[in-house]
Amino acid sequence: MNIRADFSQRVVVRPGDAEWTPSPQKGVDRLMLDRIGGEIARATSFVRFSPDSVFPHHTHGGGEEIFVMDGVLEDENGRYPTGTYIRDPIGSSHAPFSRQGCTLFAKLWQFAKDDCERIVIGDASRVWRDAAEGFALQPLHKFGEEITYLVRLAPGRPVNRRIDPRGEEILVLGGAFHDEQGSYAANCWIRDPGGREHSLVSEGGCTLFVKTGLRRPDVADMHHFKNRNAQG
Repeated sequence: MNIRADFSQRVVVRPGDAEWTPSPQKGVDRLMLDRIGGEIARATSFVRFSPDSVFPHHTHGGGEEIFVMDGVLEDENGRYPTGTYIRDPIGSSHAPFSRQGCTLFAKLWQFAKDDCERIVIGDASRVWRDAAEGFALQPLHKFGEEITYLVRLAPGRPVNRRIDPRGEEILVLGGAFHDEQGSYAANCWIRDPGGREHSLVSEGGCTLFVKTGLRRPDVADMHHFKNRNAQG
């Protein structure tokens, strides 16, 4: 299964552009943003837990990165309310569940092999760094060329920048912004191949989840997930 697997193309997924589909586990649905592979996949998705749903214990063969968009996710390691950022490295394991239900932004099988640190950053522990150009930053993770952070855009303050030539993802967590190519409301996801100038502005202010320096899939990745799924 290949979904938006050409990373040389800019893609935008707005609310309503893609459908939620059931996962193999009852009560857990997903909306696939990009994917290479079947049930074992390099994947970026929204994942939705219904109240009192449980996902079986599993090991992260390629790592798992999560941002809790709403509700509360839990596992044997802790409780993760709305706004929590989690990185579970390669080889880690857990059995996640949600008593009240939750929606996650999740990325699977996208860790560098030597990126081994588990990270949990809750909303209450954030330290925002003001910038001169009308925005504030909250760093979340940096390893090699990949950088992940939150951005708050001030209302009505244009931001002019150059997109990382290795590619970038933006998830609109709250509010809305527009640029030279369109408008983007809450829960809109954008993946851009980068290397170009970019001007954006939010009339009412907004909060973004941003990842730059993307680890792009290569031919070896394609063969890996095809073979893993063929083997069951």
